[in-house]
Amino acid sequence: MKKIALHWKILIAMALGLAFGILMKNLSLTAVVIDWIKPFGTIFINLLKMIAVPLIVVSLIVGLSDLKDISKISKLGGRTVLFYLCSTMVAVIIGLGLANSIQPGSYINNESRLSLLAHYSTDANQKIAMASSAKTNGPLQPLIDSVPDNFFAALSDNGSMLKVILFVILIGIGLILIEEEKAKPVIDFFKGLNAVIMKIIDLIMLFSPYGVFALMAALMVEIPDFSTLGALGIYGLTVLLGLAFMTFIFYPLLLMVFARVSPLKFFKAIAPAQLLAFSTSSSAATLPVTMECVTDLGVDDEVSSFVLPLGATVNMDGTSLYQAVAALFIAQAMLPYPLDFHTQLMIVVTATLASIGSAAVPSAGIVMLVIVLGQAGIPEAGLALIFAIDRPLDMCRTVVNVTSDATIATIVAKSVDKLHFSKD
Repeated sequence: MKKIALHWKILIAMALGLAFGILMKNLSLTAVVIDWIKPFGTIFINLLKMIAVPLIVVSLIVGLSDLKDISKISKLGGRTVLFYLCSTMVAVIIGLGLANSIQPGSYINNESRLSLLAHYSTDANQKIAMASSAKTNGPLQPLIDSVPDNFFAALSDNGSMLKVILFVILIGIGLILIEEEKAKPVIDFFKGLNAVIMKIIDLIMLFSPYGVFALMAALMVEIPDFSTLGALGIYGLTVLLGLAFMTFIFYPLLLMVFARVSPLKFFKAIAPAQLLAFSTSSSAATLPVTMECVTDLGVDDEVSSFVLPLGATVNMDGTSLYQAVAALFIAQAMLPYPLDFHTQLMIVVTATLASIGSAAVPSAGIVMLVIVLGQAGIPEAGLALIFAIDRPLDMCRTVVNVTSDATIATIVAKSVDKLHFSKD
């Protein structure tokens, strides 16, 4: 009997989890799912987060040490950052274009607006409080935040991924600069540890269908009352339309033009990572699987181990597009006048920069959205309008974040002749 591929197992688990969650909700047995099913989903996400930082540390050191030349690091880093920034700006511009064309905020009536503001005001206030310190920081605060004062403290926090990456890059550079005979024992140790970590990932992925089932079941029983969701349908469709454009048009075009690879083969290779991103809503938790998928695709280890961990930290195309649509949706729903061109241009800049500081964890984009709203002069209380359907949209935009990372990794690998991928 032919073995079922992992992405099909995950897809089946998602469907079964959704059906099971709906059934339990209709039977008024939501407590059973929350108490006895959801914990297995939480355990699965924790396992992925547990291995994410060790994977980044080890794979990045191995990848950088294999470059054996400082100039290669400069070339790799420059191209990676350039592609990431450009794709993020495109995502924000597409989001603004769709929101201006569809005008989703004009579809929400006053009754739904007041209901949503009342129901989610507490959640909105929490996110506003979390973002208040970030709003008062200076323009160079992200640069300060990227430099750790304690590497081991940064290792213990998945939200400090950029600090970990900076220190690990310094270790990799140090291994290149010292004598080869002194560097070899250290490199051999990390290569052996890398093999062990990859095997641990394989073991964790055996549990993935069960974890995804639990996450989907919990999502369905926890989703809010559907009575007010109809007013947000146009907004959600606007976001999804933008995410679909990025996934099925923009990235395939980039792949064909810059990497000369078949989008069909690309999507087939990264399907497990996309499905896992959808179920976990965390590109950091999905990182181990993304790296494995991209390597299987043909991207050399020394490229994937550098580009993907950096992308999981600074490249958030889906989140940036969502922030642009959400900002205009709230403005259209709550302001008596349209936003001018200058304000929308500043949204492009702010959303692009905010994506760099956005943690690769569920709903982190909501916190960064507060900064975007504040800069544009949009009432922050309007954040409550989008909470009702934020979770499913968060799942979808994480898929785009991961797809973008994999696309840029493939393009960068091609540009440095490190892509072993057939054109047919």
